[in-house]
Amino acid sequence: MQIQVSGPGFNEPQGTIGLIDAPTRHLFFTGKGGVGKTSLSTAAALALADAGKKVLLVSTDAASNLDEMLGIELRNTPVPVPGAPGLSVLNIDPDHAAESYRQRVLAQMDEGTTGEERAAVREQLSGACTTEIASFDEFSSLLADITQDSTQAWDHIVFDTAPTGHTLRLLSLPKAWTGFLQGNDRGASCLGPHSGLKMQEARFQAAMLALSDPARTTVILVTRPERGAIEEAARTSVELRELGLNNQRLAINGVFHASDRNDAVARAIEDLGRQALDAMPAPLRELPQAVVPLRPFDTVGLQALRALLLPGAAAMAPLTGAPSRDARPLPGLAALADELAATGHGLIMVMGKGGVGKTTIAAALAIGLVQRGKTVHLSTTDPAAHLAGTLAGDLPGLQVSCIDPKVETRRYIDKVMAARSPGLDAQGQALLREDLQSPCTEEVAVFHAFSRIVSEGRSAFVVLDTAPTGHSMLLMDATGAYHRQMTREFEGHGAARIVTPLMRLQDPQYTKIILVTLPEVTPVSQAAALQDDLRRARIEPFAWVLNKSVLAAGTNDPLLQARLAGEAQQVARLRAGLARQLYALPWLPVPPIGLDALSRLVRTPVPADTAG
Repeated sequence: MQIQVSGPGFNEPQGTIGLIDAPTRHLFFTGKGGVGKTSLSTAAALALADAGKKVLLVSTDAASNLDEMLGIELRNTPVPVPGAPGLSVLNIDPDHAAESYRQRVLAQMDEGTTGEERAAVREQLSGACTTEIASFDEFSSLLADITQDSTQAWDHIVFDTAPTGHTLRLLSLPKAWTGFLQGNDRGASCLGPHSGLKMQEARFQAAMLALSDPARTTVILVTRPERGAIEEAARTSVELRELGLNNQRLAINGVFHASDRNDAVARAIEDLGRQALDAMPAPLRELPQAVVPLRPFDTVGLQALRALLLPGAAAMAPLTGAPSRDARPLPGLAALADELAATGHGLIMVMGKGGVGKTTIAAALAIGLVQRGKTVHLSTTDPAAHLAGTLAGDLPGLQVSCIDPKVETRRYIDKVMAARSPGLDAQGQALLREDLQSPCTEEVAVFHAFSRIVSEGRSAFVVLDTAPTGHSMLLMDATGAYHRQMTREFEGHGAARIVTPLMRLQDPQYTKIILVTLPEVTPVSQAAALQDDLRRARIEPFAWVLNKSVLAAGTNDPLLQARLAGEAQQVARLRAGLARQLYALPWLPVPPIGLDALSRLVRTPVPADTAG
């Protein structure tokens, strides 16, 4: 079925780009951060609602920007979208989900349970892994239809997921938890008693069936015509097939065609996109595809979202009223590297929305510090790490690592077994190892690895390329929970002498937070929200980096000129006080991959009177 839609600003119904023809009940949009998952999933949900369907749009991203895109307040219950009959939006809020989960577990306990026992269970359920399983619990209830009667009425449930690494973790949980619960009559130490888990088992199994049923679930892999995004989509496709999710489609978002091949910038953008698409791996070529052109407008508001999937929408006029451009040049990464190097040592955390270029910025800054005579450990907390591909080489003085969840989990289990096994008999050792097979052990192990790397900043530089915003905030939550646990345990017994990872992050002399954004509404808004979250944790960002700026590129292409008006608005927004310090990396016709290209980004310019 080809969906026909009509909406404000259009004279007659037009067919949508072939993204949601013959839609299944569950539609998952996933992909690398910054490829446009939220825009495409929201536009698809809106098109289905305009076609007369009752649709629920669900965000599983802790850093969702659906509220700004639709102009509504997100809640953990369905909220109707004004101007879009039939469409409602729900955001799975991790904190609310965790508290609901705690209440359900406590309700399962015997009436004779003492207050101290209940308090002990609540304490068990205060960690980051509880938040993860609670969020998944709500997610799985939507898949399995084990919830309030209103869920049964949705014709389609569209999932706008977090960036790839976090989504793969989410989609693997049904299988992981179902396997853990089989034959387990004790529960998990960090998720409470056995009853608190067993009551979820039927839901997890139903979620597995729904995900693997091609008649009920379609996964739409979203990419852009960029090498990194396409390669990640291909890896994701393979991993999802291994999980049993075989009904997949490919959406290529933001495809650009230059209107004037004599415009060097426009020609370079088109050529880079074509080269990336020509090199598409075989697993993606086999999938049904939908191509969405680059649009001259930001996808904020119903009119723009309705236009996104319409074939003739490229002619839609961009928003007017852009401010005059500020001619003052922004300092570059070399100036930022100079300032960071002056501190001698410490932790530099590069954070932001997925797809804004955190890995490139982190790698360039690490190289810049090495150029300035520093010893640097460059690492990443991103489950979909790309450091090796970005660096493409080795540099003396630069250590590169990745916090690999599977490696760290094995290391953590071995450490716990070595410490506790000597005091246990064979049965006790077997029970301990079984408990450590819980999927939430991975979250604990990753936090321990993160803490270990953070501490290295005492004597050298550590540059940390973090996972996209939502996943990073879960890690920050774990850091806060650990800090509270340590201060309680040491209260009155030398608490003043302990230094937790959170305390290091709060120390501006030790930690420098670099927020990276693109010059677009959504990435800037999400970076601003992240800055607010950090400030609530008493962590003050050090600087912002505006990546891929094309304001100074000199293009005359009409579509790019239209997009520049929006970029000028965001630069003015940042300069108006949003960023305490602002640096820029211009759009480059050749992506900065490899040591030489990255080195050029942070090399201090030679003064004119000394150049030979």
